[in-house]
Amino acid sequence: MTLVIQGADSARGKVVRRFALTDAVFHGVSRAAAILVLVLLSGVAISLVVGAWPALSTFGLSFLVTESWNPVTEKFGALAPIYGTLVTSAIAILIAVPIGIGIAVFLTELCPRPLRRPIGIAVELLAGIPSIIYGIWGLFVLAPFLQATIQPFMISIFSDIPVLSSLFAGPPYGIGMLTSALILAIMVLPFITSITKDVFDTVPAVLKESAYGIGCTTWEVMRSIVIPYTRVGIMGGVMLGLGRALGETMAVTFVIGNAHRISASFFAPATTISASIANEFTEADGELYTSSLIALGLILFLITFLILALARYMLMRIESKTGA
Repeated sequence: MTLVIQGADSARGKVVRRFALTDAVFHGVSRAAAILVLVLLSGVAISLVVGAWPALSTFGLSFLVTESWNPVTEKFGALAPIYGTLVTSAIAILIAVPIGIGIAVFLTELCPRPLRRPIGIAVELLAGIPSIIYGIWGLFVLAPFLQATIQPFMISIFSDIPVLSSLFAGPPYGIGMLTSALILAIMVLPFITSITKDVFDTVPAVLKESAYGIGCTTWEVMRSIVIPYTRVGIMGGVMLGLGRALGETMAVTFVIGNAHRISASFFAPATTISASIANEFTEADGELYTSSLIALGLILFLITFLILALARYMLMRIESKTGA
C-alpha cells in the first residue's frame, strides 16, 4: 500500500512539474512577444525621428503651420497634408458610422434569418478588395458621376446659405476631398459593421426579451438596451475604422487631386500625408526633400498614436462609469 501511495505521489509530482514548466515557457514566450512589439514600435519611432530631423531642425515648428510645398526652392510645410488627412478621415467616419451601425442593427434584429449570413458575408468582402481597386473605381466611375450630378446639385442648393456655400463651392471637378472621403467611408464600412454586429450579438437575450416583453419597440430596445450595453465595443470599431482611414494611401491618391493647398470647399483638390509620401518619395531629390517626406510620416504616426490613445482613454472612462 505504501509503495502504491508513493508511486501515485511521484506521478502526481511529475505532472505538477510538467505543468509548471509549460506554464513558465508560456509566460516567457508571451512576455517576449509583448516586448518585441514595444521594441518594433520604438524602432519605427526612432527611425522616423532620425530621418525627419534634418527637416525639423531646418524649419522648426513652422513646418507644421506652413502650407507651401515647393521642391524647387526647398520650402516645405506639412499643413496642407495634415488638413487633408484630418478632414477626409473625419468626413469618412461621419458617413460610415451611422451606416455601419444601421447595417449591424438590420442584420441582428430585422433581417430575415436566411439572409443574414449572405448579407453579412457581402459586407465583409468589401474589406478584401484591394485599395487600388477602390481608387480605380473612384477615378473612373464615382468621380465622373459626382461631377455630372451630385456636385452641381449641391452647389446650386447651398449657394445662398452662408457657411455651406463655402463648404460646397465649385467648380465641380469630380475629384477632391469629398470623393476621397466617400471612398474611405466605403473602405472602413466593413470594419465598423463587422465589429458592431459582433458586439450586438454579445447582448444577453434575456435583456432584449425583457424589454420587448414590457412593450418596447425595436428602436427603443436598440437605443436603451443594446447600444448602451455595447458602447465600448462600438467605440473600438469606430476607432479601428478611423485608424484605417488615416493611413489609407492608394485609393486616396487616385481621387483627391494631390494639390498642396488648403481650401474650405470639400469639392476642391487636396492631398493627404500618405498620398504625398506615395506620390513624391521616389522623386525626392536631396536630403531636405526626403527628410520632409519622412517628417510627414512621423506626423502621421503621431496623429494615429494620439487618436488611438485618446480613444483608449475614452473607453476607460466609459468602463469606469459603467462599473460605478
